[in-house]
Amino acid sequence: MFKRHFFILVAACLVGLMVLAAVLKVTLADDKGGAGGPGRGGPGGGRGQAVAEAIATPREFADQIRVLGVARSKRSVNITSSTTELITRVMFADGQRVAAGAPLVELQAREEDADLIQARAQLLQAQREYDRYRILAERGVAPRVTAEQAETALESARAAVAASEARRGDRILRAPFAGVLGLTTVTPGTLISPGSVITTLDDTSAIRVDFPLPERYLGALQIGTPLSATADAYAGETFDGRIALVDTRVNEQTRAVIARAEFANPGNRIRPGMMMRVAVHQGRRQSLSVPEAAVQYEGQGAFVYRIARGENGTTAQRVEVQTGAVEGGFVEILSGLDNNDHVVASGLNRIQPGAPVTVGGGAQKGGARAAQAAR
Repeated sequence: MFKRHFFILVAACLVGLMVLAAVLKVTLADDKGGAGGPGRGGPGGGRGQAVAEAIATPREFADQIRVLGVARSKRSVNITSSTTELITRVMFADGQRVAAGAPLVELQAREEDADLIQARAQLLQAQREYDRYRILAERGVAPRVTAEQAETALESARAAVAASEARRGDRILRAPFAGVLGLTTVTPGTLISPGSVITTLDDTSAIRVDFPLPERYLGALQIGTPLSATADAYAGETFDGRIALVDTRVNEQTRAVIARAEFANPGNRIRPGMMMRVAVHQGRRQSLSVPEAAVQYEGQGAFVYRIARGENGTTAQRVEVQTGAVEGGFVEILSGLDNNDHVVASGLNRIQPGAPVTVGGGAQKGGARAAQAAR
């Protein structure tokens, strides 16, 4: 009995000591926070959360219309055959650059070769008869009408040869324009049918992009209007172009008009089929701006933390702002801030409205330093 009471008493003492230690720990932590711990004191109470600083300054923004489009080559064609026939020769390599009229594929042409031989033989016979009757007519031995008939037969024979040569020439498929050939799977002996694609040919010296725009922008779409485009394949790189054509009709269902942009393509870097993000420039303006990282969005609105310096220290004040365009890592501020206002440029998710903050380093203002804050 004594041992059991003893163990109960010891256990109760241990529990009491644990509770006392926990209370002392909480009390000491509260005293430390009240004496200057981060985030515990009011304005001016301690050093606060360390943040980076940016300055709201005017910056040039462009009025842009942003749309998606697909890159197309300046000229593009699928090389096909109009008849079902065997391929006897392939005269190109995959990816080869060819000139206009370059021979690509030769089809079997046994009948055409025989017809051409026959037509040339008939032309020789017609030529001999014409020469003979012409001489006889000049001597008065044969009537002139016979010589004229021989001349007509000679012209018909020449036409037959030209037709046979044209049919024979159709058995050689040629490049309709200069460009770059695509991949092919055909070899000598391959049987092709009408519509079967032998290879592709693209003129990529320039790239065109067709894209739809709402009809309300028709007044801003002028031939020669500058624009820029980006592609996922070349992150951070911009391609400059211009509007080359605007369609004459507006789609009745979508109420959009198709515009065509043209881009130079040095090095053939843009390839047909690539998705392009096109931005049509309408003009440039000066507006107040802050780095993107300084703006947080909540629902339909946005806010920043303005740095307020006072006698009791530095605090972060939440300010609702109206934003505009986003360009080059900066956000256009339409209202809510004044020129040269200091805002928190990083660590916004760790700040509470009115909390004390400590600015680390100098204020970042424009250029590379503001872009660094945005990143």
